[in-house]
Amino acid sequence: MIDDLDLGFDEPERGEKGRHRRGFRKRNGGKSGGGRGKTFLALLMALLLLGTIGGGAFYGFDRIQGYFVTPDYDGAGSGEITVEIKSGAFLADMADALVAADVVKSQKAFVEAAEANSRSKNIQPGTYKLRKQMSGASAVEAMLDLKNKIVNGLTIPEGRTAKNIYKLLSEKTKIPVKDFEAAAKNPEALGVPSWWFKRDDGKKVVKSVEGFLFPDTYEIPPKSTAQSILKLMVGRFVAVTVEMKFADRVQENRKVSPYEALIVASLAQAEAGNKDDLGKVARVAYNRAYGEFPCNCLEMDVTVNYYLESIGKPTKSSRDMTAAELDDPKNPYNRKLRGMIPTPINNPGKQALEGAMDTPPGKWLYFVAIDKQGHSEFAETYEQHQRNEAKAREAGII
Repeated sequence: MIDDLDLGFDEPERGEKGRHRRGFRKRNGGKSGGGRGKTFLALLMALLLLGTIGGGAFYGFDRIQGYFVTPDYDGAGSGEITVEIKSGAFLADMADALVAADVVKSQKAFVEAAEANSRSKNIQPGTYKLRKQMSGASAVEAMLDLKNKIVNGLTIPEGRTAKNIYKLLSEKTKIPVKDFEAAAKNPEALGVPSWWFKRDDGKKVVKSVEGFLFPDTYEIPPKSTAQSILKLMVGRFVAVTVEMKFADRVQENRKVSPYEALIVASLAQAEAGNKDDLGKVARVAYNRAYGEFPCNCLEMDVTVNYYLESIGKPTKSSRDMTAAELDDPKNPYNRKLRGMIPTPINNPGKQALEGAMDTPPGKWLYFVAIDKQGHSEFAETYEQHQRNEAKAREAGII
């Protein structure tokens, strides 16, 4: 190839018949190094050409190799970094978060490693302490090791008021209660769908986050804000009620708006002393507010306690409540108020929601706890109720 190039440069000299190369050199001033100069130039051009072709070939090979060989780091990586895996994330979503943090080299590296590991389905949402530039397989193993999961869990019990939940959250996160109160002022901004704030009973809607902070165990991510935590809880409420088909079923079967049914669930959560009675207590609430009860009022002391807590006063047992507290005309949750109260009075759990959605049939208007396990007796008439109260007194309950 070099010889051909060299000949190509000598082409003009051969064009003159009978001339020897030496004659051509003489024509250039008699310098004896011209031929070697041309040969050197040809050699240089050849090397440049080969270098260009070789470099292009290497680049092309590198590109093509990427389609067949998964870009991946080697080993367990170095340093330390935290990565949040959001709830509901698929493997590809997890991989994207890891690539963005430079934990793994490519989405493919993590996904392939996860698919090759049967335990990868156990990777949970949450925040992980990982290393930078880990192999896909190392990242999967690290996320399966719970020692690398940053646990900041908090359990919110059923039936707590929003005010009480803010205190629990503040104690855990050190975020001031006032920040939670400020974030809660706009429930829709926290993820409560606007259609929830509609009533079929003609009463004015009071937009409150009460009832929408679903009781569960939550893992609070680092650097969370009051708004992000409340959004997490509201999101859980929405997911659970959608799965239950709560809104559709209460409208179809109970003939009330979902918001009114949520209020009933909160009443059942507060009044039932045993989970077995949640549905029956919900039925009593429906019967009193919308049925044959003489005053069409709830007459439940728990609504009075909700008001007392909301204005910063201590809650009381029924026997300690004064007549003025029981029937305070300024109290929008007055137990003598006709119909359903303005908002839920706590944040009910799934079983209470089920009780308000699938209430057992019955014309009960009264109930009273009759044993220390919290079971209640239910009655349709006041006379029956009085007999049940006598049983409760005998058992030392009231």
